[in-house]
Amino acid sequence: MSNQPVQVQILGRTIKVNCPTGEEDALIAAAKDFDQRLHQLSERTKVTNTEQLLIIAALNACHDLQTAKKEAQGYFSQVNQRMQLLSNTLEKALIQQGQQ
Repeated sequence: MSNQPVQVQILGRTIKVNCPTGEEDALIAAAKDFDQRLHQLSERTKVTNTEQLLIIAALNACHDLQTAKKEAQGYFSQVNQRMQLLSNTLEKALIQQGQQ
């Protein structure tokens, strides 16, 4: 898959980013979301230093990602438990049917 440069706006700065072909709209949407989050974070924290603001935003994003991973792992575990229960139930039903 080839890449192409896409221009996005972050904190009033235009940045050119290489992007896989076909993913341009997703990148632009992500950049707009990130820019909005940075502006909201700046207003909420009163942080004006761009580097500090980006570090705080990155830490928040990593925290959100870790939380989402833990939730996904919990869901995965629940699904595995339910699949095992279903498999056991089906196996018992097949054994009972075979005994009849």
